[in-house]
Amino acid sequence: MNFVDGQIMKIACCQVNTVWENKSDTHARVAQLLDAANLERGTLVVLPEFFSVGFSFNVAKIAEGKHQETETFMAQTAKRLGVFLMGGVVNMGDDNRGRNEAVVFDPGGKEVARYCKLHPFSFSGEDQHYEPGNNVIVFNCHQWLVAPLICYDLRFPEAFRAAVRRGAELIVVMADWPQQRQDHWQALLPARAIENQAYIVAVNRCGDDPNHTYVGGSQVINPQGQIIANAGSTECVVTAEIDHSTLIQYRQQFPALKDIRDDLVPTPEALK
Repeated sequence: MNFVDGQIMKIACCQVNTVWENKSDTHARVAQLLDAANLERGTLVVLPEFFSVGFSFNVAKIAEGKHQETETFMAQTAKRLGVFLMGGVVNMGDDNRGRNEAVVFDPGGKEVARYCKLHPFSFSGEDQHYEPGNNVIVFNCHQWLVAPLICYDLRFPEAFRAAVRRGAELIVVMADWPQQRQDHWQALLPARAIENQAYIVAVNRCGDDPNHTYVGGSQVINPQGQIIANAGSTECVVTAEIDHSTLIQYRQQFPALKDIRDDLVPTPEALK
């Protein structure tokens, strides 16, 4: 294994049963899960959307605020374990709505990326409480280019295509995806991997909140749509190794991405 130079990267999906609107109890639960997993340093660890509070619209109560409890926990945990750590947090926006964000900390505890969910889930009223983000982002993790997306974004293939246009090789989907639509989760994730010739890391919560039941299904999917790790339905950490050279070789052998039409999907340079 050539983990050190970034060709092979270890992924850890932390599928947690979030304690409703209770950051400290959920932080303790996540810490226990990660400690028990005995993770290799440099692993990319992914937590669900809203991982420390659940899919709550009580923005005033759950937003980070000046104490930044969840982001501080994440930064300290990333540094303590020597891992990259990505998870969902809530911050206040400019129009008195919240921002449903993915934030990433490196093994030194430094923030390296922040993404705001492009598509609040209007069917449930999320858009009334959370403002949409404006941009797809990509960040470096070892030798990889990684794009974070959040939950309902999964239903919008153009967001994934925009990520690939920006160089994404690994796309992460953090979610609070409820049981009643789990079949859509299982169908859409492999499709996004296949059509973008990218690895997909999808991390969902499990358990219950006052409104929904969640059955997990966190998984790692290779660029051909094959599931190489699956967490099942219970609280756990599931790991996988992904190979950068294998991805590059596959894209070269079957170069479908080169046939993306610029007139339909402009490159980032064309949009400037």
